[in-house]
Amino acid sequence: MKPEVAGFFNFPTNTISYVVIDPKTKACAVIDSVLDFSLRSGRTSSTFTDGIIEYIQSNKLKVEWILETHVHADHISAAPYIKQKLGGKLAIGAKIIEVQSTFGKVFNAGSDFQLDGSQFDVLFEQGDTFMIGSIPAAVIYTPGHTPACITYVIDDCAFVGDTLFMPDYGTARADFPGGDARHLYQSIQKLFTLPDETKLYLCHDYKPKNRDQFCWQTTIAKQKQLNIHVHAGVTEEEFVNMRHERDKSLDLPELIIPSIQVNMRGGNLPSPEENGQRYLKIPIDVF
Repeated sequence: MKPEVAGFFNFPTNTISYVVIDPKTKACAVIDSVLDFSLRSGRTSSTFTDGIIEYIQSNKLKVEWILETHVHADHISAAPYIKQKLGGKLAIGAKIIEVQSTFGKVFNAGSDFQLDGSQFDVLFEQGDTFMIGSIPAAVIYTPGHTPACITYVIDDCAFVGDTLFMPDYGTARADFPGGDARHLYQSIQKLFTLPDETKLYLCHDYKPKNRDQFCWQTTIAKQKQLNIHVHAGVTEEEFVNMRHERDKSLDLPELIIPSIQVNMRGGNLPSPEENGQRYLKIPIDVF
């Protein structure tokens, strides 16, 4: 039985969160959830995630997994909130440890911040497999955007995080600490070995000016034929040179500073200080 996929578009961050359902058992996984966050006020809100939770509850689904494709730099994960409300195991790629090591130093996270991935229930390695109800799923290690990016292949569907965008928008940036354009190209070539009919579900869409609607589902075949950055015939050197030049022109994501601090902790906010208040840090002249 094929999985059913429901996508939820978060307009403030252009992020798509997914609920992947096994119709036979009603088991499901939530992929790349979003917690609303106001940069101006520092306030969090569960409005967007509550809509996903309502969908899960109204369809009588059971959350078995809360999956992250990587440590996001553009939105805060709602994984702990979903886990508290609905249960499920929180998982991410095992290379999260590298991200924690890098950004733990950037944010001077302190001795109470564990650099071992223990904030997550499961750390997936390349080739690991798991089940969503009766549907098998597998993990492909796809670094480049970050050193910890992974893709979840669930039957004939692949959830690629930020590695690829819609063909008319191209590919992810590779200039964050630990990012690597060469690794990104190699990861994409790895994805291109999947069957052409494999459905790709993307974590973001920014809708180019010549497109009327937001889109977040395509196929391997369409990516190989049409992706403006990495279609068939583009060499590794051509891609790396393009990516380096393009990345120089990009602004940092608006929520990069709060997002990384929270997401490297599995979506948990930093521990309260002596006054009981939680704080996020802004490193000066770092990014």
